[in-house]
Amino acid sequence: MSEGSFVGSPDALLAGRYRITALIGQGATAAVYRARDEQLGREVALKIFPTEPHNAAGGRGRVDSEMRLLATFNHPALVTLYDAGTDTTVPDGPRTFLAMELIDGPDLHTRLGRGPLPATDVARIGAELASALDYIHVRDVIHRDIKPANILLPGTLTRRSQHAKLTDFGIARLLEGSRLTATGTTVGTAPYLSPEQVSGAQLGVESDVYSLGLVLLECLTGTIEYPGTHVESAIARLHRPPRIPAGLGPQWSAILEAMTATEPAARPTARAIETALTEGTGSGVPGALPGTTRETTPAMPARPERPPQAGTSPARTRVLIPSLPADSDEYPAVITPAPSPSRLGQTRKLQSRAVLFLGVGLAVVLLAVLVAAVLHVQAPAPAQPSPSISGDLGKHIEQLRRSITP
Repeated sequence: MSEGSFVGSPDALLAGRYRITALIGQGATAAVYRARDEQLGREVALKIFPTEPHNAAGGRGRVDSEMRLLATFNHPALVTLYDAGTDTTVPDGPRTFLAMELIDGPDLHTRLGRGPLPATDVARIGAELASALDYIHVRDVIHRDIKPANILLPGTLTRRSQHAKLTDFGIARLLEGSRLTATGTTVGTAPYLSPEQVSGAQLGVESDVYSLGLVLLECLTGTIEYPGTHVESAIARLHRPPRIPAGLGPQWSAILEAMTATEPAARPTARAIETALTEGTGSGVPGALPGTTRETTPAMPARPERPPQAGTSPARTRVLIPSLPADSDEYPAVITPAPSPSRLGQTRKLQSRAVLFLGVGLAVVLLAVLVAAVLHVQAPAPAQPSPSISGDLGKHIEQLRRSITP
């Protein structure tokens, strides 16, 4: 697309007030120009969309959605929207435009062409962008295209009044709203996609956190972590996590590893990232993420034991059912006496003696049973009365009985 296809004659005023002076950048869906607002006398960034979105499916909806989103935003790290409308100078070619705050500096992609940034600048840029993400996330908006080309840098990073700016909400999505792109379509830029974007899973605000982590890693190393073709770059993150050089230090390693965790639930919130990076804006060393360090509470001194007083009952311990809280009324507590150390020793001695006596008694009983069994086997059977049978049969039975009697 040429500049003429967007703006027509160089002397023409867009919408009767914006005079275009230079092309800043051009993408697949729009071009951004430097322009002068002749009505208010100020420089603006003019984003002009081609005529196709008015006829293409969903195109007009994406333009209108970006207008509505930007109109509601008010944050120092987000580009401010001044005006929006449609130019009808050419009746057959209406041109929708956004007039936005002009940032007098390069985008982050251009700056990284000269090499990595100092850690102090990365911490400051990261803190500002994390603050912007927190601002849109609490409003149920996911940006979905966090990348260096969508981050505008001020002329100098040393002035506190100037901030890095997050721009291009053309594919942003309201969490509870309708999709701005076709269902099942992967949107974003391949080297900075989150794993859930690659796999086509449902997105949450954690996706922006992952992409920002890759951007900050590139700022520190000067290299893209997942280069290659669209498919190669997208699939690579499903096979390995980002490689974070040990030379960045444990603090940077910890925060970048957390931001680029494969599981979305394991990533910190944008607010937590802002808090940690804010501590590194002066030193270049970020602080710990909130919630990752356990605060230790000094141990309370042991309460001295007081000797039992005369006439008092022994100490009692309240034993509760472990699965219930201490103040639960669902089940009654069980009250058991706590024995004193001296009584506990006496009880253990008595228990040992009882076990010994019980063992000896069992041995004696077993021995008696064994002896009785042996004697029973050897003892002669008691004499049985002879049957009163007469005749020769009776005599033979008597002789047989006497022969076997010892």
